[in-house]
Amino acid sequence: MGFFEKIKTGLLKTKKNVGAQLSGMFAAFTGANEEFFEELEETLILADIGVETTEQAVEELREVTRKEGYRKGDDIKNALAEILEKHLDTGDTALSLNTKPSVILVVGVNGVGKTTTIGKLAAYLGNEGKKVLLCAGDTFRAAAAEQLTVWAERADCDIVRHEEGSDPAAVVFDGIAAAKARGADVVICDTAGRLHNKSNLMNELNKISRVIDRELPDADRETLLVIDATTGQNGLIQAKQFRESAGITGIVLTKLDGTAKGGIVLAICDQLGVPVKFIGVGEQTDDLLPFDGHDFVEALLS
Repeated sequence: MGFFEKIKTGLLKTKKNVGAQLSGMFAAFTGANEEFFEELEETLILADIGVETTEQAVEELREVTRKEGYRKGDDIKNALAEILEKHLDTGDTALSLNTKPSVILVVGVNGVGKTTTIGKLAAYLGNEGKKVLLCAGDTFRAAAAEQLTVWAERADCDIVRHEEGSDPAAVVFDGIAAAKARGADVVICDTAGRLHNKSNLMNELNKISRVIDRELPDADRETLLVIDATTGQNGLIQAKQFRESAGITGIVLTKLDGTAKGGIVLAICDQLGVPVKFIGVGEQTDDLLPFDGHDFVEALLS
């Protein structure tokens, strides 16, 4: 299955919920009227795009429709696609991993698919010819290291792990040392997802960051927040909290194939100003896809 087809398949629930209604609206469109825009606004909000982003996008569509005098459904559909793409454009969606080694710090609450994402990311980078080392920094959750070890075997990469309950920063320290010794290109560090409050989260992540700063002061580093797309607006709340506490550089949105509200991608990009770098659209190792705003909108509206 091709890249674009994977996105279309992954968005199937959203397309059935939103795409079908939009298609009907475009087919019936013969000219701008307030009833059309109100129905469009309601449809986009139901897709979890968010009230603020939806209102702004619809107002932009009103203006361009008034200016251009659109009378055909394809014209207004293309105009909407351009507007939605613009709201998705929040920066470079590619990973910046130009040093050897580079570091990817993966954060997020439990249950969002963090371990699975790390495994898929390791496989993705391995297929690009990079030597990857995993670092099992989630030492609090039972069996977290064991699960990551399974993924390391699948992705054919090394892993550094300690006993359950160990200091996560110590695991990261050993992981960086191993990466240097073994000539790894990328170190992917898991972090604990169950922390009691924001203060604990800050302290833990800051400690890990200090280790990375000290041991790899010139390394490229990505801090990726994993969000479960099925949680909708709750995921957006998580993202706002992590942005403040962890300095995230990108979002990985998982389980997009499991929700009828894939519009949350737009809400996250527009309201956080942080790029979505990958989307998860299935259970297979190769179902973690680099995010492309144009392809996403085209798949949603096609």
